[in-house]
Amino acid sequence: MYQQIYNPLGNAFLSTLVAAIPILTLLYFIALHRHRDAQGNVHLGISAPYAAFFGVIAAFLIACLVFRMPLPSAVSAFALGSLSGFLGIIWIVLAAMFLYTMSVVSGKFEIVKESIVHISFDRRLQCVLIAFSFGAIIEGTSGFGTPVAIAGAVMVGLGFRPFQSAVLNLLANTAPVAWGAIGTPIVTLAAVSGLDQLTLSSMAGHQLPFVSVLVPFWLVATFVKMEGGSWKEVFEVWPATLCAGGTFALMQYYASGTNELHLMTDVVSGVFSVICTALFLRFVWHPKTRFLLRSEREALAKAGKSTATATTDSSEWKYKYSAAETAYAWAPWVILIACCALWGVPEFKKLLNNLFSGITFATTLLGSPFGGSLSLPVWDMPSLHNLVQRMPPVAPVNAKPEAARFAINWLSAAGTGVFVAAILSGLVLRLSASQWKEAFLQTMHRMKIPVLVIGQVLGLGFLTRYSGTDAVLGLAFTGAGYFYPFFAAYLGWLGVFLTGSDTASNALFGSLQRITAQQLNLNPILIVATNSTGGVMGKMIDAQSIMVACAACYDDPKERSFALGPIFRTVFWHSIAGAAVIGLIAMLQAYVFPGMIPIPSLVK
Repeated sequence: MYQQIYNPLGNAFLSTLVAAIPILTLLYFIALHRHRDAQGNVHLGISAPYAAFFGVIAAFLIACLVFRMPLPSAVSAFALGSLSGFLGIIWIVLAAMFLYTMSVVSGKFEIVKESIVHISFDRRLQCVLIAFSFGAIIEGTSGFGTPVAIAGAVMVGLGFRPFQSAVLNLLANTAPVAWGAIGTPIVTLAAVSGLDQLTLSSMAGHQLPFVSVLVPFWLVATFVKMEGGSWKEVFEVWPATLCAGGTFALMQYYASGTNELHLMTDVVSGVFSVICTALFLRFVWHPKTRFLLRSEREALAKAGKSTATATTDSSEWKYKYSAAETAYAWAPWVILIACCALWGVPEFKKLLNNLFSGITFATTLLGSPFGGSLSLPVWDMPSLHNLVQRMPPVAPVNAKPEAARFAINWLSAAGTGVFVAAILSGLVLRLSASQWKEAFLQTMHRMKIPVLVIGQVLGLGFLTRYSGTDAVLGLAFTGAGYFYPFFAAYLGWLGVFLTGSDTASNALFGSLQRITAQQLNLNPILIVATNSTGGVMGKMIDAQSIMVACAACYDDPKERSFALGPIFRTVFWHSIAGAAVIGLIAMLQAYVFPGMIPIPSLVK
């Protein structure tokens, strides 16, 4: 039994510093290492697969040499992370990119683009509609980086630059994340903390709506500044920005506290936001001038045309496709939402997991049990399963050993739902054999580098979890005393950065947050929920999400490999600021407005 050690050097500060070395190594090679290319130009950051590899090596050295984790256990933890990452994240993104590519090769994506453009020709509002509102719907159905991939690809198809699309979609994929993949983070948080699921959802719904109103403004400001615009141009579209964020926030507040809708909070909020904003722009208000991309403005200037074209009277409002053609082009995305929603229903998951329960097998793999039903085989990870124990204060005294089982839920996995949606979409679009082949090959080519990086980083995340180095970093926040509600958000933020998932962060720190709240006489509902709401701000800087964005937005493999560093450096301070906003909200709710903390008996 490996019992985790949280102060191996006998000095809390030094132990924390050493525990951070793998993460600092990864960050250094991603964003800070200086190197010259063949032309002598200086760049920051190295190729993403190599940066991840160096981080993994550092994690193994710290876990085995400093924290005295047995090497076989460390290897098994890394393998479990990589395998779980493939089934839980990579499989989703692969299938989602396959569906998108099919839409492109069929030519129907052009109609999708036109239908989006005709909601608003203003590029600022396209950012809000696609990255925020539409992205929230995808987050609510499948999560795990899918909205960044899909919405990012859509924006590139509309003419936005790859770097720009990646950054904007990472910023947008924040406020909805707590209810991603049919509420999986909230479900996990309730399970590990022992608190009521609906109450935790309601608490998150009393924090994130403030951010939901802010994010569309944040997006517009970031985009306009990227395009060399002014603050005047940022605030020109405030009515539509407020409509998109406000309607999303109102529905988010309501749905998160209802038993019927709380797991579907993102889906209903995103749909409500899209419909309200589209109707508002079509019938109530539209900007007097439209904001264009820098490249579009330069092209118009060369042609001697005005770059501030009136939009309300523009002849471009004429839409050349029929309603039937538009509905047909959007069919893959409707199928995607329907399949993801179906795969998110617990009863349906249970049905799929038991589909072949009558066909069972039992064997060993690397000396550990491997077996179960054909629809849900399970492998007990060798040298790891029930051989790692978390210790106080991270876990209660005599806590159960940590399970380490790789459950191959190949039928009920969210990625399978996305893959089924892709296959159905290809059939609905009537792809030819050559188009099927082209879509498959393009997807594999685009995803080979991201798959390698995501696999390594997720393996690193699991290694830090089972070695206990993540807990050492988490404990550094627990000494904040009165200010702990503020730093509780950063603990969740750290968990998402380490694991790439709000769900995994909740599993990692949910119990620690409750224990700390009880020790400090703070409301555990508030503190535990803040782990998830603060964690959403770490989503934009985790390596997995950034690599998914790179895969979706960049066509050139070399650019894709080296884009991680510049994107990380751009979104990092946005992430820090976002977590601070959640921390301030938690502080106010803890000490100034405690009435905003829901009481379980009053939540319905």
